[in-house]
Amino acid sequence: MGAERRTYPPPPGRSPVTGDEQVDPEEGLGRRAASGVLWLTAQKWVIRAGGFVTLVVLTHQVAPKDFGVVAAAMSVIPLVYFLSDLGFSTYLLQADEVDQRSLSTAFWASLVAGALLSAGLLGVAPLLADAFGLPELAPVLRALVLSVVPTVLAAVPMALLRRAMAFRVVALQALVASLLAQVVAVAVALLGGGVWALVSQLVVTQWVVALLAWGRVRWLPSFTVSGRLFARMASFGVKVSGFDLLGTTRMLLENWIIAVTLGPTALGLLNVAQRLVQVAQELVAASLVPVSTVVFAQVRGAVDRLRTSYLKALGLAYAMVSPVMILLVVTAPVLIPLLFGGKWRASVPPAQALAVAGIITLGAMLDHGLFYGLGRPGAWLGYAVVVDSATVATTAVAVRWGLVGVAVGFVVVATLATVARWVLVSRVMGMSVPTVARPFVTVLVPTAITTAVGLLAMNALDGLDSPALEVALCGLVVAIVDLALLRVLAVGIIRDALGVLPLPARPAAAIRRLLRLDLLEPA
Repeated sequence: MGAERRTYPPPPGRSPVTGDEQVDPEEGLGRRAASGVLWLTAQKWVIRAGGFVTLVVLTHQVAPKDFGVVAAAMSVIPLVYFLSDLGFSTYLLQADEVDQRSLSTAFWASLVAGALLSAGLLGVAPLLADAFGLPELAPVLRALVLSVVPTVLAAVPMALLRRAMAFRVVALQALVASLLAQVVAVAVALLGGGVWALVSQLVVTQWVVALLAWGRVRWLPSFTVSGRLFARMASFGVKVSGFDLLGTTRMLLENWIIAVTLGPTALGLLNVAQRLVQVAQELVAASLVPVSTVVFAQVRGAVDRLRTSYLKALGLAYAMVSPVMILLVVTAPVLIPLLFGGKWRASVPPAQALAVAGIITLGAMLDHGLFYGLGRPGAWLGYAVVVDSATVATTAVAVRWGLVGVAVGFVVVATLATVARWVLVSRVMGMSVPTVARPFVTVLVPTAITTAVGLLAMNALDGLDSPALEVALCGLVVAIVDLALLRVLAVGIIRDALGVLPLPARPAAAIRRLLRLDLLEPA
């Protein structure tokens, strides 16, 4: 009975989740959260550094059509992921207490759902291939069922690690899995495996993550399940799964429209553009989501602290991601052919438009964590229904103008959706709309000016013989101009970064002296 009553995470001491010494309860939650963000961000940087090398190799060895086939498959596979999870892992993250019975209930329910859905996918794979007009899609879908099994098995262990704020462990596991998968993908590609290089990368990643997660947590499922707990988790999880299902359905419909109208090659070109833009977002924003969900859940009872934490996190996310997006907008015409070759030149306009949309929608990733942390997934689901419906409708209309039309449509929807999101957040948080919009507006002016300067710099550097040097010099100009403008127009964001990030005293003081922040301190 004692095992049934154990809650996770436990009181201070040695954690039964990871076996590590737990964090001092007096340690600031902001510092712990910042440490988690740094670990996850470092993991993203390392993974993406290796991922870029992998992507360069794959784009030279694998045809755009094959990228399109895998993109079509990956608009279906997440449906199985999310419906198998049933939103239970997110419930475990935000619940005040979880015990052995609730963990086991979540595990067995997800396992049964995953088995049934995987079997169904094996049967309908030929029908989906016919719908996309891609005969080669059926075997790819069947092979990717191998990635569903470990994803379902790892859901509860990963939730336990995140609940314990063991973000260093999560980051290192993801790093190992990604690097091993990239090695396998490159090897398969160099051996002429084509589309199977991309498939093997996905499968290997999920299996390594699952094995490492189970090896780290000190928990095993029991057969003590509860119908009452299942109903409670399902009530919460239906809303979470509804949101995930909605987003995946939107992606499925978009990819189907593009594949049927423009062909799999166009879908592959768009997929590579999307990968480039996702890199910038994942460096910071995707790291904030798992951390912010836990943090917002823990401080939701302190309204003022919640508001302050939210606005600071939003400002930091915009300020840190915007320069990367700006660099992509400015250098894409040179960067994409340089990295991937001339056959990917058509990915340039979509990448530029998606980068602009990425800046605009960056806050949505943090708001996702906010609403889940507050236990309000229903409100976020309603917002997502409207936005995703508008995105699909816009894609259906804009596809007649090719990939450029589709990407520009994303920018239009992103702008309108952001304004609607400000209104929604203001109501939930009890703040005015201008207050919610302030972090974005504060960074908007430096972003616009830096983009203009970057375009002028690229034009001036156009005569250089080395495209790599052209991109590097332009990146230096963008970084310097953006930092200088933030110091003048958004110095509060820099102060927040130095105050939140766990930097040693001397480096923090050196940065303050370099930027001469003392001259701008409030009286």
